[in-house]
Amino acid sequence: MTAQQAIEFGYLYALRNPPFAARPWPQFYAEMLDVAAETERLGFTVACMSEHHLSDDGHLCSPLIVLTAIAMRTSRMRLTNGVMLGPLYDPLRLAEDSATLAIISNGRLDLGMGLGYRRKEAAAMGVDFRTRAGRFTEMLQIMPRLWAGETVDWDGRHFHLEGARVTLTPPGGRVPMFIGGFADKAIMRAVTLGDGFVGPPEACERYVQLRAEAGCDPATARVRVYDPTFVVADDPAEAVEELAPYFLHVNNSYAGWAAEDGALGATGTTPMTLDAYKASGELHVFTPDEAIAHIRGMAHLRPEQVILPMPTGLPPERLVHYAEIFARKVMPAFRP
Repeated sequence: MTAQQAIEFGYLYALRNPPFAARPWPQFYAEMLDVAAETERLGFTVACMSEHHLSDDGHLCSPLIVLTAIAMRTSRMRLTNGVMLGPLYDPLRLAEDSATLAIISNGRLDLGMGLGYRRKEAAAMGVDFRTRAGRFTEMLQIMPRLWAGETVDWDGRHFHLEGARVTLTPPGGRVPMFIGGFADKAIMRAVTLGDGFVGPPEACERYVQLRAEAGCDPATARVRVYDPTFVVADDPAEAVEELAPYFLHVNNSYAGWAAEDGALGATGTTPMTLDAYKASGELHVFTPDEAIAHIRGMAHLRPEQVILPMPTGLPPERLVHYAEIFARKVMPAFRP
């Protein structure tokens, strides 16, 4: 990757408000909207929302609502997800809501979607966890037809629609869909039904491989890398001391979800003490020069976006501090 090849950069917002750093919810959301607007001013061009439910720290559960609020505070940022839990939605309702946001934002919306892996979330929504792959596949087939203006009759295994129609046409006639996942079946869903792939570097590697095996032109792959513990600081050791408690909270909450019922996709995460987490190497804090080399090491993936983690619970002024370092010392290396 040369310095002339452009990459878009942004942050993933989980909007978690952990007890050890909790602020009143109206204050917390107002601060995060301010942070999103400030990152656009700094030159970041992506705002990405995740989705989970039943989380004690209030993990974002309504991503399209928050993206709409960010759309009203920004003018250039791409608005996306990493990822929405597709099987928990009705295809017509999601097609309508996303078309509306695409219009409000003047075509800045991309949907990032995945299966989800927590049985409790599906059960709380009245969705049979075992059907989520089939539901998701049908949704990915139905929604492009709705965005294109078709009146859709669909008699599938999971959805039955009569006369379904979206009366709002999103800019470009569709909302791009970026699919995430870990298993090969999930990644192949992105190859066959998606406009691209979003996920951590190792999953993006597999997406590129499976596309090539399917005979797809590598130059047309659309890859968006989410690097969940990638931070840039002038003094990495000092940053680890500050940031480790916030990232540890995320690590341990995912470990708890994995332990619920062997939740798919959350494996490989184990609970740790703060000292163990600091020593584990799980938190990747780079100097600016190291970060540039790290991103250039992804050249074979041809990423169009690199999404950074927003440390959950970190005060907003400290979020902006780390964003400023990245904007000033890393992003210029990837401008055309």
